[in-house]
Amino acid sequence: MKRKNLAALIPGLLLIMGVAVAQDDEAPERYTYATYHYCDTSNEGIADEFVKEKETPVMDKLVDDGVFLSWGWLRHHTGGQWRRIRYFQTSSLNDALAGLDKMGEAFEAAYGDDDSEGIGVSCKRHDDYVWQAKAGTIGTERGTAGLSVYFNCKITDESRADEIVAQHFAPIYDKLVEEGKITSWGWQSHVLGGWFRRLFTMTGKDYGTLMDARGEALAAQYGEGNEAGQEFAKICSGHHDYLWDIVHEKQGGG
Repeated sequence: MKRKNLAALIPGLLLIMGVAVAQDDEAPERYTYATYHYCDTSNEGIADEFVKEKETPVMDKLVDDGVFLSWGWLRHHTGGQWRRIRYFQTSSLNDALAGLDKMGEAFEAAYGDDDSEGIGVSCKRHDDYVWQAKAGTIGTERGTAGLSVYFNCKITDESRADEIVAQHFAPIYDKLVEEGKITSWGWQSHVLGGWFRRLFTMTGKDYGTLMDARGEALAAQYGEGNEAGQEFAKICSGHHDYLWDIVHEKQGGG
């Protein structure tokens, strides 16, 4: 992977910058730079092996050194066309964008700039997003089974959707965490990237438990007479669901 290729992504992202809603002043800022890979299903294991053998030691050290707050590698289980995710998190948008260069430099120092092997062998296309964490169990360890819900929302009303999540949905998911039915949950807003405007995540110990908890939460969110849930559904009316095997994640101390 060549450093110049990573750096070249930044101008394109800046051209499609969205409006970021300010995070609660009491919560620490956290930005997620996520690369969603389209891979050849006949040989995508090559990417997994490369990440395991060569990228994981480098990325783990970047977290240990405080360059990134966390990072992870996720494998498609169920959903759309994205097959793998590599992400890292930082405390500012500038650090997220600068993280591309830092990651590229670390990779080049570790194994050179030879493009003949690596993720690109089987995963030749990707989409990049930058998200800002708005609510949830931010910065905590997550389970090994993950659910992601990517929402299309009305840009003019999406700040209201954030309020509904924080005021009405958060207690539902916090209770599920307290009861041990899920391991983590999160709500993130679009900063840079494609069409999806909001990202909801949940993790658990296995998919059966995770989806049972999801059903319980949806019943509480959108049950009869729940005006907040009905309002949210009008703002964020379309979504795509994915299930992910969380192959490797590392959280730092910050």
